[in-house]
Amino acid sequence: MWTPKRTKLTLRLTLALAATAVTAWAAGSPPISEGCLQVIRERQPIGMCPLKHTEVSVDVSGYVARVTVTQQFENPYPQPIEAVYTFPLSDRAAVDAMTMKIGDRTIKGLIKRREEARRIYEAARDAGKAASLLDQERPNIFTQSVANILPGAGIEITISYVELLKYEEGEYEFSFPMVVGPRYIPGQPNGQGGTTQVPDAGRITPPVTPEGTRAGHDISLTARIDAGMPLQNIKSEIHEVDIERPEDTKAVVRLKNQKEIPNRDFVLRYTTSGKAIEDAVLTHADPRGGFFTLILQPPARVAPESATPKEMMFVIDCSGSMSGFPIEKAKKTMRQCIEQMNPRDTFNLVSFSGGTGYCFSRPVPNTPDNRKKALDYLANLQGGGGTEMMTAIRAALEGQNDPERLRIVCFMTDGFIGNDMEILDAIQKNARTARVFAFGVGNGVNRFLIEGMGRSGRGASEVVSLESNADAAAQRFHERVHSPILTDISVDFGGLGVENVFPAPDAIPDLFSAQPLVLKGRYTGVGDGAITVRGQTANGPFERKIQVSFPQSAPEHDALASIWARANVDFLMTQDWKGMETGVPNPAIKEAITKLGLDYGLMTQFTSFVAVEERQVTQGGKPTTVEVPVEMTDGVSYEGVFGRPGPQPLSLGQRVGAPRKMAESSAAAPATSPSVFRAGSELADKTSTLDSVQPVRTEINGPVRPAEAEAKSPIPASPKINPALRGLQAKLTNGSYNDGAVTVKNGWVVVYIRMSDDGQESMDALKKLGVRITSHAASRKTVAAEVRIENLEAVAKLDFVTQISPWSEAK
Repeated sequence: MWTPKRTKLTLRLTLALAATAVTAWAAGSPPISEGCLQVIRERQPIGMCPLKHTEVSVDVSGYVARVTVTQQFENPYPQPIEAVYTFPLSDRAAVDAMTMKIGDRTIKGLIKRREEARRIYEAARDAGKAASLLDQERPNIFTQSVANILPGAGIEITISYVELLKYEEGEYEFSFPMVVGPRYIPGQPNGQGGTTQVPDAGRITPPVTPEGTRAGHDISLTARIDAGMPLQNIKSEIHEVDIERPEDTKAVVRLKNQKEIPNRDFVLRYTTSGKAIEDAVLTHADPRGGFFTLILQPPARVAPESATPKEMMFVIDCSGSMSGFPIEKAKKTMRQCIEQMNPRDTFNLVSFSGGTGYCFSRPVPNTPDNRKKALDYLANLQGGGGTEMMTAIRAALEGQNDPERLRIVCFMTDGFIGNDMEILDAIQKNARTARVFAFGVGNGVNRFLIEGMGRSGRGASEVVSLESNADAAAQRFHERVHSPILTDISVDFGGLGVENVFPAPDAIPDLFSAQPLVLKGRYTGVGDGAITVRGQTANGPFERKIQVSFPQSAPEHDALASIWARANVDFLMTQDWKGMETGVPNPAIKEAITKLGLDYGLMTQFTSFVAVEERQVTQGGKPTTVEVPVEMTDGVSYEGVFGRPGPQPLSLGQRVGAPRKMAESSAAAPATSPSVFRAGSELADKTSTLDSVQPVRTEINGPVRPAEAEAKSPIPASPKINPALRGLQAKLTNGSYNDGAVTVKNGWVVVYIRMSDDGQESMDALKKLGVRITSHAASRKTVAAEVRIENLEAVAKLDFVTQISPWSEAK
């Protein structure tokens, strides 16, 4: 038995997949080696804790994916440590297994009630036993605790889950989240690390690694696909990958970079050739009963002869986390959506951050003049401030008074809020006849909220990455709204013994996208029969019969039991969203969810995995909690989220009335958790109603250079510099200039810099030339930045810089 001479460490690894290596917070700290975790205590580095590797293994068979995540750590300290880390998984994941391996010992996690699991874990930890605990904070955010890791010992945590792939427009999609983005937390501090609206804020807001540092932890991902039909068009939207094709029907896809930074989602898409995808009924039977999943392929989209007029509400998130690349992508997508409206539609444009702004006081006709006002209003929006989404939800759903038009809400956001369940509750209760279409904009959005908004609002959802085609996304939105695939859907099981079907056969939402209708249920009777699906298309009534057989014994497709149980849990959560978020759920609903978790061995909000090695390994000592930052989401602006210290020459991340920061630090927000953004008076934008476009006013705090000095500056001539950026000195008036494409304020111009290398040395070289980097999209090797016009030529001379363009080019 090992007895420590010093106090044990509790190492809080708050991860962006699994927390990673990070350089020191304090100036003058020693250099950090890649792949190692710099442990911080009270803002000072105290040593290294190598996080060796994270391995993601994906096995896809047909529609079902089994995902295994293995995280490898070592303890370099002379005393035992406790590691606590927060990481994301798919919001559709049915997490059904967890193991911990320390040395040659493998400990299998057991599912328990959350409170009981916590008691078991803490008792084992305090007794000096190795133990691990896995909790669910949100359907897509989890916390893992591992106690008493011996000095020099290695540890592996393995988590496994199943989920169904998305399928739309003939294309399969698998996504794996790699980052927990910074959350804005509304409400008043509750004195317990949370707020009145988000009591568990401290458990969903990992600190973010400081700007200019990186986490260093590397991740590998391998996806093995067995489609059963010839595979085609395999592509990764955000990451570079290597693809092997052992057979026409199979593929192995690996991340090309085996030291990938976990700061953006992995998204894999592919199609199949050969015969058309057919309807399917998958079944599984075991001692718990029979389970089925019905996959009904949609009918062909039929365009109606005439467009039904609609009341369009366009809502865009202008908060600080959207600053830079995300908001420009959102504006471009929304601009296309506005331009594709039908002639008889009415519309309004709503923007929100700390407050809510309106382009018009009420919905107006779709005329060229009104569209121009809306597009001008949209063009002037910039990111800055908090994310008070509730006011925008109310604005979008209240006042549905037009009897001739169905209200359609087009909502664009990254979803970086802590009160996501409260938002889903508000949509569910206030949508009435409206339909909500949610776009998640960015490379690491909150998919739980984005997809939940579409479901709660009986519409659809889509994630638009920074690499996505905005025009194509807008066209899909137009098609969904203009010509739904199938409406008024009902399912008749024809006397077959089924129960607990999700969604309920008499409450199936309209099908707007060309994706299959998927029903998950249990069967209680064995035998053959037919399932009839009915609905309405633009051509009239639709009906299809699917022959099914429910067998007595069906050991295959064992994942269907977990998938059904997860669907049941999701349904129960929708019955009490507020209770789920505040921690005071309806007792009957809580017990029903808990029972499902225990019966099916699933992670839920009220059940956790716990594993204990009964052998005592340490004695004595009180753990000390140490928190470590996560990566900032790819493309998200540090300035937009945290504000900018010191002089600020030009605010790229600020819109009318919005503060430069999402929040100042508050007494209730721990200093070690800078990603907890509090709502406060400094965040409250004044609600504005604009019947005409108002100019954006930007405060200039940077030094104003004399006009004579500007005139003496050399005129940039490098071919790397866009012609629109040349000869600006001669165009300045009092140090400023604006022609719509180029904006100069007090000698500073907002630009878009493309690079061949965007490593830390390149970032440092830019900063040495006075470049103010506002947003960095690593997946594109680009930055949004502010540059003194006399320094443009010097920036262009850097070998790794390939192009400098006006910021408008990023749109």
